[in-house]
Amino acid sequence: MAKKPPAREVKDATPDALDPHHRWDRPIQAPGRMQVDFEERVDFRRLHAYRIGRTRQALARSGLGALLVFDQHNIRYISGTVIGEWARDKLIRYCLLTGPGEPWVWDFGSAARHHRLYAPWLLPDHCRAGMVGMRGAVPPTAGLFEQAAREIKELLTREGVAGMPVGIDVVEPPFLFALQKEGVVVRDGQQVMLEARVIKSADELTLLNMAAAMGDGVYQDIFEALKPGVRENEIVALANKRLYEMGSDCVEAINAISGERCSPHPHNFTDRMLRPGDQAYFDIIQSFVGYRTCYYRTFSVGRATAAQHSAYKKAREWMDNAIELIKPGVSTERIAKCFPKAQEIGFESEMAAFGLNFCHGLGLGLHERPIISRLNSLDDPMELKEGMVFAVETYCPATDGISAARIEEEVIVTPKGAQIITLFPAEELPIANRY
Repeated sequence: MAKKPPAREVKDATPDALDPHHRWDRPIQAPGRMQVDFEERVDFRRLHAYRIGRTRQALARSGLGALLVFDQHNIRYISGTVIGEWARDKLIRYCLLTGPGEPWVWDFGSAARHHRLYAPWLLPDHCRAGMVGMRGAVPPTAGLFEQAAREIKELLTREGVAGMPVGIDVVEPPFLFALQKEGVVVRDGQQVMLEARVIKSADELTLLNMAAAMGDGVYQDIFEALKPGVRENEIVALANKRLYEMGSDCVEAINAISGERCSPHPHNFTDRMLRPGDQAYFDIIQSFVGYRTCYYRTFSVGRATAAQHSAYKKAREWMDNAIELIKPGVSTERIAKCFPKAQEIGFESEMAAFGLNFCHGLGLGLHERPIISRLNSLDDPMELKEGMVFAVETYCPATDGISAARIEEEVIVTPKGAQIITLFPAEELPIANRY
């Protein structure tokens, strides 16, 4: 076995400390994508050290001996490796981290070889070829799950944690069964990883801010393109093109909803043609170096009715009331109470209305902690901490029965309160190409 490198100097030395390179008295950067020698921008080695340091702290507190992760965001957080968004749902890549050990990564053989060449923060012999089931395409009878489970058990034994439970995030059932057959006690590892990922470092905040800046620019393009005759799918194509030109590594979704499709919210797009007086709202879900946006804006096309203005005003009030409360130490229960009850927006229960007026954490994942809503936060609140990043979303249907307002702001929890990083103007209803 290769000799272990010396222990990393992890800047995040206390459970909830932020990277000391972050200075709250300075603006959060949104630099260009180039590296330069005359400014400090994103330091990726510092980012790697912070993320694995947070993971080690969470693992040490969990009582687990190791984490075995299949979630692509967790793999990237621990190992700093990624092979493309298409791998998101294949469940063939996985990563192991034991308490005393260095990350192990299993990947397509050619990708593992690439990691050995270009990811020097990983031990070369810790990047291995692996393939199990590809979501059942290879049946369990092939024996790949059992082979992988034996390999995992061998490494747990070698690193001295074979007698301790292993935390797993998401897994194909045959892999779980094979691990249990080897005597591995399995626990929930996703909670450990979400605990690790909840506080963002200075580098993560910069990347999230850069991703939001890309959304700002795309909304200017959308605002200028909103004219009668343009179709929803054309706006989606425009947004995808601009985001990839700007450097996005994944455009996960662009929601585009207009006219009579606005209420209820369908969370998709069609080829519907925009018409004069339509209300239209959009969501930009994309990532820059893995860090995501969730960024809604609502517009009216050419003109707006009193009902549309009224719905927008209510959605903005709910938004502003929630953001005003955001600061370290505040309970998420207080934030949730700023949102309307389900019945106020025409739904029979909080479950039916979930996802319309709520908050969700942002990072490598689209939905991290905290999740703040009337569905869960009134009974199970958590405390806000500085360095959290989350999106605040509101939705209000109009009295005309078809229009609706949808607004979303991304915020960073600073010592002084919420800092909004989604900057395309949204204080009042924007009317594109006003008549």
